[in-house]
Amino acid sequence: MGEMARRTGVSERLLRYYEEQGLLTPERLPSGYRVYREEDIDTVRRVRALLTAGLNTDTIAKVLPCVREEGERLVPVCSDLITRLRRERERITRAIEDLEASRVMLDSVIDARPVQAGTEAAPA
Repeated sequence: MGEMARRTGVSERLLRYYEEQGLLTPERLPSGYRVYREEDIDTVRRVRALLTAGLNTDTIAKVLPCVREEGERLVPVCSDLITRLRRERERITRAIEDLEASRVMLDSVIDARPVQAGTEAAPA
């Protein structure tokens, strides 16, 4: 596992988590030692890219078999994947909108604080 962590830049703890989530399936020797294949490095890279794109590991487990790499890009290969990814994009957009509304509300609270004599409002 240490070699895989070194080659991917992902901690051993995260590699175990990916295995628990069904994202990686290394061979297990009777001693419990994990044997990773060369393809597992690509899988870890795809998992990291999909996490960066905002997908959770449950969704990644469903999406992972339906993407392949073309250079630096992930390309969908399953017909229903675009629909699933559009739903995920809508979910992320709603989350962004909710966070922006929260920021506006927080700004209004910050801006409403009374300015004491001799002090100025802190910049936003």
